[in-house]
Amino acid sequence: MSATLTNCPVCSHELTITELKCAACDTSIRGHFNIGSFANLSAEQANFLLTFVRCEGKLNRVESELGLSYPTLRNKLLDVIRALGFEPGKEEQNDLSDEARRKVLDDLDSGVISADEAMQILRGEE
Repeated sequence: MSATLTNCPVCSHELTITELKCAACDTSIRGHFNIGSFANLSAEQANFLLTFVRCEGKLNRVESELGLSYPTLRNKLLDVIRALGFEPGKEEQNDLSDEARRKVLDDLDSGVISADEAMQILRGEE
């Protein structure tokens, strides 16, 4: 079975699924059905996602299974996240200025605060 087309090959507009059919009993259901976000993934991205899920999201296991480095896997994961319509790290952003972030890192480096305290500040939890 080939991958689902998401855009019209003639005019490039988004396609809509209008019929579902059972291969066993030949029942057909007509309507307008959402293709879904996962249809936006390339075959390579879908295979990576399946491996990622099978490995329970543990990149060290994915790393050994696919024989790829951690940075390569991280980039593949970010590509999948973007293909699904999300912007990686957007929810992690807080209102700290670059200067405030540098101060946190300097305080951490000089031992004024612990790593846990630094993480809380950078996450906006403090």
